[in-house]
Amino acid sequence: MAPLSGKPPKKRVVLLGATGSIGENTLRVIAAHPDKLELVAIAARGNWEKLAATARTFGVRHVGIFDDTALAAARASGTFPAGTKFVGGLSGLVELAQLPEADIVLVAVVGTTGLEPALAAIAAGKHLALASKEILVLAGKFVMAAAKRHGVKLLPVDSEHNAVFQCLEGHPQSGVRRIVLTASGGAFRDWPAERLAHVTPADALKHPNWSMGPKITVDSATLANKGLELIEAQWLFGLRPEQCTAVLHPQSIVHCLVEFNDGAMLAQLSPPSMTFPIQHALLHPTRAPGVDSTLDFTKLLGLEFRPVDEARFPMLRLARETMRAGGAAPAVFNAANEVAVAAFLDGRIPFLAIPRVVEHTLGAIKNIEPADLTAVLSLDAEARRAAMRHLG
Repeated sequence: MAPLSGKPPKKRVVLLGATGSIGENTLRVIAAHPDKLELVAIAARGNWEKLAATARTFGVRHVGIFDDTALAAARASGTFPAGTKFVGGLSGLVELAQLPEADIVLVAVVGTTGLEPALAAIAAGKHLALASKEILVLAGKFVMAAAKRHGVKLLPVDSEHNAVFQCLEGHPQSGVRRIVLTASGGAFRDWPAERLAHVTPADALKHPNWSMGPKITVDSATLANKGLELIEAQWLFGLRPEQCTAVLHPQSIVHCLVEFNDGAMLAQLSPPSMTFPIQHALLHPTRAPGVDSTLDFTKLLGLEFRPVDEARFPMLRLARETMRAGGAAPAVFNAANEVAVAAFLDGRIPFLAIPRVVEHTLGAIKNIEPADLTAVLSLDAEARRAAMRHLG
């Protein structure tokens, strides 16, 4: 008997972080490919009104809301589809990550909150699309070991890591000399150094190329984001610290360069839209028409590359030092940076104090090799307390 249909089954997607910029772009990709992708669960910290609209549009009946007050409001609102199952808090994210009907879990929650749901998804045999770089920065050794143990794919969603992933397909790791991640340079790339002492949070949030959340936009301006990406790349692709480098590329069109042992380089190019890496991760290994317009080579297109001045961008220097130090240092770097960026966005410290807080915290915490996840989370909490004491 002939098969009823030659079409492959839809991939069923759990989206953790559905109301942020990654979440919004993921919804655009899913809406563009209803024959290939199905949204089965969504979660966010507290924006339940936006979640309700998404649930109605996509017919989603599994909803996670991290904040208790927002969860109560959502339950009472009557704006979600009939029969919606609500879950709350971190345990709710973990439950959605293990949803039996899911095939792939996209983790796009801010900061380290996504670690436990990511590990839960892996343990349940779900493929993982990873947009929260802090997960591998905090616990790369444990996450990669778990993925190998359970035989699941870890598909990077960050534009730079997704670009490296594409360039490395079909090439043995032993043939790679180095990877080069590109950095836009953020809002202050072309500002005179003397002006940096007077920038405001509003200034920092005016990214020239990308539309992102506040924390990652500030990280782009300090290049902390690129430092976190280098640490993540080391784990994702099994590289040594000295094989992971960065270069300034103002146009944000070339997302990575991979240099092989023979000196040849491959680059991945696409416009600065997150729909490109998100779609690649969700549909991998297949390709389909994209959501946004592609590059137009009938128009003048200039590509510029500059070395990174680590005196101007000390956060990249600190990140590279933590990569070489290993152990808990990357987790301490990440925790201190989260505290410092929050303080800057609240107007409590100036922009240039961010690297000072991070450097102080790195010096205040003894660097050890965490034996397990409990030790990692304990060090993360200790680093946050040390950073907050320094802010005082």
